[in-house]
Order: sequence, then C-alpha cells, then structure tokens
Amino acid sequence: MTKNYDYSSLLTFNSSLLTSHSSLLLLIGLPGSGKSTFAKQLLTECPQMPLISTDGIRGQLFGSQAIQGPWLVIWREVGRQFQQAISTNNTAIFDATNAQRRHRREVIALACESGFTYITAIWVDTPVWLCLARNKRRSRQVPEEIILRMHRQLRDAPPSLEEGLDNLIRLSEKSKYGNCDRLLSENHT
Repeated sequence: MTKNYDYSSLLTFNSSLLTSHSSLLLLIGLPGSGKSTFAKQLLTECPQMPLISTDGIRGQLFGSQAIQGPWLVIWREVGRQFQQAISTNNTAIFDATNAQRRHRREVIALACESGFTYITAIWVDTPVWLCLARNKRRSRQVPEEIILRMHRQLRDAPPSLEEGLDNLIRLSEKSKYGNCDRLLSENHT
C-alpha cells in the first residue's frame, strides 16, 4: 500500500532507518520533479547519509553530468558506491529518475545483493506540466519528449511494494520540506 505524504510529513518518517541494518532511500520521479532538491535537503539535515546519484556519477566519470556515457560503466559505479555505502552502516540515498519498473527492479536487486536490508522508495510525484516548466529554466535541459515518455512509464507502471520495496512513500509537490529528526523519528511502514 502506498502512503501519500507531503514533503514536511515525509521528514517524520522511520526511526528504523538509524538502526544497525543498512537502508536505502530510492528516489523516483521525473526530471524537474524535485528529487535532487529533496536529496540535498536530506543531506543538509542528515550529512552522514551517502548520496549516490547517476548524474553525479556521470560528472565524476565523464567530466559532465550532461554526458550520458555507457550505461554499463555507470551501473558498475552505482554498484561500487552501494557497497561503499553499506560499509558506513548509514542510510544511503539513490537519486535517479527510476521511471521504468524494470530499472527499479534492477536497482532493488543490486541494492539487496550489495547488502541493503531495507529499501524505501520515495516517489516525488510532481505534475508533468510543472516538471516541464522547471526543465525549461534549467541550463541542462532534458528533451521534452523524454520527460513525457517517463511520465507515461510512471503513469502506466507506478512504483509498488511488489517490486521488492519494504516501504513506498508518495510525495505531493504541494508540500514543503521538513527536518531530518522528524524524518527519522516516526514509523510509517
């Protein structure tokens, strides 16, 4: 069952994330939905969380986040960073669009193989028109047809617990950010 939250209530989320098991926050959303902004907010309030970002990996590997590069090279680095995050025993954040169900399942499988024992998906569900408007204001724009395709993929195959998730939170864009202490103090499983 998907739970619907606004941004501020999400940051009142799950005290089990700070226990001895390794947890992954799997961000899901269109380009321009606010995933990376949300991840930055989490890092501001919870700086111990490793951030694993496909855009960041592209920047590290190819010198620019705009260079897509070979997916296999990026995927291997995601796996390496997952294993590194496990060694810190902190909750980690995976920031990518994760719009396709098949790709989400692959990420979940890799996370489990790497040692994550609890996976929470946070679906930043922002209206497509707002994502398109935000995208137009970016210096590095995603082609509109790609955003529309991802929107159809999420609409037709939305995230679900059946994909192997332990928890699924759907965020509404209308809400505001909160604080990390509240995120980690309330159980919404």
